Amino acid sequence: MKQINQLAPQDEFIGFYLIRELTVKQTNGNPPKDYFDIVLSDSSGQLSAKYWDASAADKETFFPMGLVKVQGLAHLYRERLQIKIIKMRPAADGDGVSLTDFIRSAPIRPVDLIYAIKQAMGSISDPEIRTIVAYCVGKVEEKLMHYPAAKTHHHAYFAGLAYHMARMLEIGDFLCKQRPFLNPDLLKAGIILHDIAKPEEMIAELGIVSDYSVQGKLLGHIAMASSWITEAAIRSNIDLASPKVLGLQHLVLSHHNLGEWGSPVQPQTAEAVALHHIDAMDAKLQMVEDALDTTPENEEWTPFIRGLENKAVYRMKL
Repeated sequence: MKQINQLAPQDEFIGFYLIRELTVKQTNGNPPKDYFDIVLSDSSGQLSAKYWDASAADKETFFPMGLVKVQGLAHLYRERLQIKIIKMRPAADGDGVSLTDFIRSAPIRPVDLIYAIKQAMGSISDPEIRTIVAYCVGKVEEKLMHYPAAKTHHHAYFAGLAYHMARMLEIGDFLCKQRPFLNPDLLKAGIILHDIAKPEEMIAELGIVSDYSVQGKLLGHIAMASSWITEAAIRSNIDLASPKVLGLQHLVLSHHNLGEWGSPVQPQTAEAVALHHIDAMDAKLQMVEDALDTTPENEEWTPFIRGLENKAVYRMKL
């Protein structure tokens, strides 16, 4: 069975895959016909797929997060690899496949990632900052073991959020040693808190986001995390006018940098500037790594990467 990242144009194949997304659409013909717009995935990556002439029975049979056996043809559509599904059926108990076999996950065990995050949290010397961070982490600690950092953009896999935070903490530690004017407590706290509300913003199972929660749609993770900081301060009798509370809120509120990216304010403290660029660098490098990992080795160029201004990345061979 070929994995997703091994498929090349004109490959005919049979294998088991996970339906990550499924939408019923209609063709432009007269009369229009229903078809499935699908994203198939396995542990190596994902690809868009089309299943034409979907019947009423098909619509009662196939759903997101279902394992299926597929006979398909890989082909190029608008310079991107796509799958035409010829036949498809749900996986059966006798097929010997398990859902967890098809889930992409962080390259480090979730328990080790949580340990690294807690170690960083425990190293925050200011007791009030440490208390606020611990309170916010406690609200989502169980979900941190498996939640992705995003639906599709970056670290969109099992334990991706914790992996993102742990990698950012490594970069932050280096920068604080290189740039002593940065406050390590504030920067560590900002890294841990900047996306801490994402598990409440998204609805996810096994690292795959199916939708955004009501709170996620109406408030978003930035506003939610800022309110959690206020909540933590009130519960711990920390002055809301404290520079520490203000500094933590500013870190969270400004980390996307621009209003069109979701931040109501731009970074205006040294730690906020550092946080924004650490976040952006880790996210963008992860996009590149993911694209390279999921592109067949015989392909020189990755698909276009939305988060890199829709540019492709060339696989340099030296």
